[in-house]
Formats: sequence, structure tokens, C-alpha cells
Amino acid sequence: MSSNDKEEAGEAVPASQRGSWTAFIKAIASFSGDLSSMTAPPFILSPISLTEFPAYWAERPELFSAIADAKSEESRSLAVLRWFISTLKGQYTSRNDSMGSEKKPLNPVLGELFYGFWPDKYQRGETRLVVEQVSHHPPITAYVITNKAKKLSLQGHSAQKTSFSSGSIIVKQIGHATLTVELADGNVEQFIITLPRLRIDGIWYGSPYIELTESSCIQSTSGWSSTIEYKGKGYFSGKSHSFKALVHPPGSSAAKHTIEGQWHTTSKDSRGVPFHDVQGAKEEVSTLPIEEQGEWESRQLWKLVAKGIREGDFETASREKSKIENEQRQRRKDEIADGTSWQLKHFVHVSNDALYERLGQLCKFQPPTEDTYIYQSNGPA
Repeated sequence: MSSNDKEEAGEAVPASQRGSWTAFIKAIASFSGDLSSMTAPPFILSPISLTEFPAYWAERPELFSAIADAKSEESRSLAVLRWFISTLKGQYTSRNDSMGSEKKPLNPVLGELFYGFWPDKYQRGETRLVVEQVSHHPPITAYVITNKAKKLSLQGHSAQKTSFSSGSIIVKQIGHATLTVELADGNVEQFIITLPRLRIDGIWYGSPYIELTESSCIQSTSGWSSTIEYKGKGYFSGKSHSFKALVHPPGSSAAKHTIEGQWHTTSKDSRGVPFHDVQGAKEEVSTLPIEEQGEWESRQLWKLVAKGIREGDFETASREKSKIENEQRQRRKDEIADGTSWQLKHFVHVSNDALYERLGQLCKFQPPTEDTYIYQSNGPA
């Protein structure tokens, strides 16, 4: 049953947790500032850290690798758009499918790491993922996804600013991704990908779900661009998770391709030709067994918290989570006392992304400038 069908506040909340949920709702409603700093009741926590979220970019690795197989600038732009739209279901609705409603991911600690891969199948090449939590206040996650065989790489970073409005949590996503394609002729084509805003509804009932809002853009150095407009139920299609993408040739205000549909299922172009379909199974990221992971790797770091959440043992989950957070607070105090600061492992911060600023003039990015994190090519082999 969707949250829209529920009549009573907190209906989806476990009976033992309704007191803490009511207090949380009241705190949200009266809170001014970024909600990401608030502590959520354990039952609404996901057993997954936010550092694992960049894996959603590559859970359909055949679509990622297909970008390199496109033979023209136009077909590459369409391949990038198809891959991007196909990532949205995993990024924004998969927790509803697996957990019954949207859950708040675990807030990563500074220096937290996540490594993953998708093995080579069907001549698509191996795809590898490196993620590092590069800031805690504010929380910023940097990532790189590479497919050396296809000469593809995606680098990006993401952060969120959250606020409460009219019963919904509004999430402004900060950051962008840069896709780099090394072409057969030795040239390089790059794409800047911006991120949509989110609206989280169903909070009152304790059964949150996400809708994408406003628009995002994919701008290529070739001049081709895609603008994606997101609408929820009650707008132009009357269906949830709807989108409309306009694909423009270089220097043209007239779209050559128009794609419409629902990003969590299927879409078609203006001729009725199927464009994307994510109703089939996705491919989860592979990792080393937890016992072989280092102490800073997400699943090793949060394993007792995740176990408590999955088993409904919220007392243990809360206790173990507090232990990790207190250890981190003490580490920051020690660094201040010693006059030292945390050193990043895989990324270097750059205050202004020149490519983002240049391509942003073509697609009218907001904001017009952003910082970035550059991968140092030192992840696991």
C-alpha cells in the first residue's frame, strides 16, 4: 500500500518506535537549516552507507560500456542519455523495492571507503568503482567508475542540502559527474552530468518515497546536449516518476530527439520507438568478502549496525552507530589538538572545475561554477 493510501500518521512505523518517530517529525517541522545533520530514528535507517550509492551509476554495466561502442557524436549522446536514465531507478526507488519504503542511508565517516567491481561479461569489459568520503561537514562523497577495456571513466562527487516544506523533505543535490570517453581516433569526448532535485514524500506516515523534480542536464564537449525534465503524478503524464528529455544538436534550440516515459520502467522516443527499459534485473556490485575488507571500508565499518537494522534489533544498531560516531568525534578533537588534518587517500580537491564552467555556459548550469575532486589513479588493482 502506498503512503498516499494511509490515513493515520505513523501507520507504517513499528509500534515500539512511534514515540521516537513522532518526536522526529516535530523536530523536522521546527528545524531550520540542513536536515542532514539530524539523527533519524533507527527503524528508518538503511543498513547501507551513503558511500555505496555511487554503485547505482553502474548497475547496468552493459549500458555503460555501450557508450564506447557508439560511432558518432549524436549516437554517443543518446547512449549516454539512455545509460543515465537507466541509473535513476536504482538511485532513487530501489530501497522502496527492497525495504518497503525509502530509508535514510548511514552517514559516512570521513575517510570511509568503498571498492567494487562488475566482472567482464559478453565483451563489455570489467567495470571498477572507487569511493571515498572526502568531507564529513558537510558530507561529500567522491567516486570514480572506470572501464579500461572500453576506455571509459566517470568521476564525480555528491552532497545534499535538505530542508522541510509543506510536509515534504526537499533535497538539493550538490555536485556533478564528468564522463570521459577515449575515442578510437585518439580524441577525447567529455560529458558533464548535473543532478536532479529530490522531494521525499510520505514522511508523515513513516513510509517515505522519492520523486525527482525540476531538471538536469547532460552537456557534451561535442556540443550535443540533453535536458531532462522530471515530473511527478498530477503533471503532464499523470504518472509518478515521469520525465521528458530533449536532445539538441550543437548550436540548435530545436530538439532533434524527444524521449518521454517513466524513468523507473520504460520510455519511448517521439516515433514510438522504445528507448530504455529497466524492468529487468540489475546487476549488483561485487566486493571482497567483509572479512577481507579493511577497517575503513563501508561494510566492515558498519557491519554491526547493519546487522542490527536488518534483524530489527534497533537498540544494538543505535548503540553501535553511536560508538562509531563518538570515535570519529574524538579523532577530530585529537587532530585539532595535534595541529593536523585528515589526508585524503584517493582524491585531490580542486576549487574550480574548468570543464564544468565552460560547458555550463552552453547548458546554463546552476550554479555556474563548482569545485571537483580529481582521482589519483591509486585504487585497488
